[in-house]
Amino acid sequence: MDVKKDILWRVYLSFILMAVAGVFILAKAVVIQNVEGDYLRGMSDSLHQRIIELDAERGTIFSEDGSMLSTSIPQFDMYIDFMADGLREKKGKRFKENVDSLSIRLAELFGDKSSSEYKRLLQTGYREKDRYFLLRKKMSFKEYQQLRTFPLVRLGRNKSGFIPDKKIIRLNPYKLLAYRTIGLLRDKNKVGLELTYDEYLTGTAGQRLVRFISGGASVPVDNFEVEPENGKDIVTTLDVNIQDVTESALMKMMVGNEAEHGCAIVMEVKTGKVKAIANLGRGKNGNYFEDYNYAITPSEPGSTFKLATMLTVLEDKKATLNTQVDLNGGVWKIYGSTVYDSEKHGLNRVTLKEAFEHSSNVGMAKIAWMHYSKNPNKFIKHLSALRMDTLTGIDLKGEIKPTIYKPSNKKNWSNTTLPWMAFGYNLTVTPLQVLTLYNAVANNGKMMKPYLVNEIKKDGIMLHSFTPTVVKDSICSSATIKQLKECLEGVVLNGTGKSLKSNCYSIAGKTGTALVANGSRGYADKVYQSSFAGYFPADDPQYSIIVVIKNKPHAANFYGGSVAGPVFREIADQVYTLKVNRGGDNEYVFKKVDSSNYNYSGYTKDIKLVTDELNFPVNNMISEGNWSKFFKQGNTAVITSQRSSTKQMPLVIGMGLKDAIYLCEELGMKVIARGRGKVTSQSIPAGQKFNRGQIVNIQLN
Repeated sequence: MDVKKDILWRVYLSFILMAVAGVFILAKAVVIQNVEGDYLRGMSDSLHQRIIELDAERGTIFSEDGSMLSTSIPQFDMYIDFMADGLREKKGKRFKENVDSLSIRLAELFGDKSSSEYKRLLQTGYREKDRYFLLRKKMSFKEYQQLRTFPLVRLGRNKSGFIPDKKIIRLNPYKLLAYRTIGLLRDKNKVGLELTYDEYLTGTAGQRLVRFISGGASVPVDNFEVEPENGKDIVTTLDVNIQDVTESALMKMMVGNEAEHGCAIVMEVKTGKVKAIANLGRGKNGNYFEDYNYAITPSEPGSTFKLATMLTVLEDKKATLNTQVDLNGGVWKIYGSTVYDSEKHGLNRVTLKEAFEHSSNVGMAKIAWMHYSKNPNKFIKHLSALRMDTLTGIDLKGEIKPTIYKPSNKKNWSNTTLPWMAFGYNLTVTPLQVLTLYNAVANNGKMMKPYLVNEIKKDGIMLHSFTPTVVKDSICSSATIKQLKECLEGVVLNGTGKSLKSNCYSIAGKTGTALVANGSRGYADKVYQSSFAGYFPADDPQYSIIVVIKNKPHAANFYGGSVAGPVFREIADQVYTLKVNRGGDNEYVFKKVDSSNYNYSGYTKDIKLVTDELNFPVNNMISEGNWSKFFKQGNTAVITSQRSSTKQMPLVIGMGLKDAIYLCEELGMKVIARGRGKVTSQSIPAGQKFNRGQIVNIQLN
């Protein structure tokens, strides 16, 4: 009996303890549910939800004619929440009914997997209950728009589980065109206009509430989003056609001469608008790209600076254009140093105008030393009045201040500083500053501030406009301007720039050839900087141009007239045709016979349209066929036509990309094209049999 009581006592005790524990647990649950619930739910939300910033769409940068130079476009990463209620209800009926058709459409859209592969991929994600399954990264807006019409996806996010993650990326539609001037926007690394006008382009960020799920992925919470305010648009002064012409001409010379780096700037004379600015540097692999803004970086200008010396001497009436100067055959010793003329001419007594035309360092050094050696501050004062010692003020961050030494600077001033400054040494200025001076002479003495932006707009409505700014009404007297123009025209007619003379319009300008230091090696490597600055047409200046090219060490071709000059001439020729001569005589054609060989191919009607429109005399040997070759035979232009075969590879060499792709794809081939220009080679030789769907590689020049 005692044993039975002992067992019952233990059972009752255990029951009582369990009951007490149960009551305690129940009480705690009630407290948590009703008293602490809101607090704990808030803690949970704070751990799993967060407000993130939404980047505003950056404003677009336009050229003056409305072409987009830099713009923002949406890009999408597409995820799927396979635990979405709409996919799981009724044992996944909606998913199972749509997975086949969805897989087919995905395969058609992206083309990287078959429909069966997409089906397996989707079924795996569904089976594993993946809450943030990555379907596709970096989808374009066009692809996203198509995807939204697909089976299942079109039912909406709650029923399909599809979650788009929108991102904004920066795109330069014209690729490298004015790339450095427009600016980079990569990992917040901005330069150029992207940096200068960043406060306008950026816009105001929005906000979004997101929930973090397993794996650290975030899912947007519905109805908790503040839309960002997009940035404002910038309309520049740049002209896409002039920019393209400028870069192409500069690139051609840089590649041909294996130069280190160079720049070219085109400015509108009357306004100071920069119409084109090209900067090219050579990379380690030998390719050229816009790596640095050389146009606003100072260097020793060389002989293009002689215009400032001539202005000073003529304005102070220290000499006239007919003043005699002894060039000593191009060699002059002063204070133990020797001044050399870069081009051998063998001249002695000449006029000051002739010394300028032949770019004599001796002539400029002598005239400056003769009249300003006792009072060099007067010479420096003129340079300051020409704004050579200050920034141009162009609306582009990164412009570097020039260096003009003064006699008070005992460390850098010596007896030879003044004569060397007279021909562009012992000082540094930017190409843009030199061009601003030449532009002022072309503009009858009125110096304009160079600028790059016309307007700032918001949703097409103008907020700010920028107009031409006169920084100096007159840099000198009208008499001096007239003499300077005569000198600049004389350089092209009689001097170092006479190879640039045109039969169609007049050019005024100055060549420059400067020996520059090559880093720690100094001047031992014989590195020359070639330049040409000027304007056209000389009788009614519309555009001013400067070209500056730093050549490789010991370059065989380094004179300003033969390196920078041809680039100037090519830009001027095409800008004259595009802009200056549009309303005038359409017979802007070189009169001399074209001795070059040419070979073009294309659609017969297009070729005939061009030749008829230009009244180009041709010998049409064969008139049948949709496609033709247009080439030179002796001194005669010939058109030969041919019909394309559906079984043999046609000849596409000489065609433009449009015609080559049209012809090949019409025959059922797939085209892979590289380069730009016209076709120079094709992987399937003309006349060889091909199969439909076969790939043909074509190389453009």
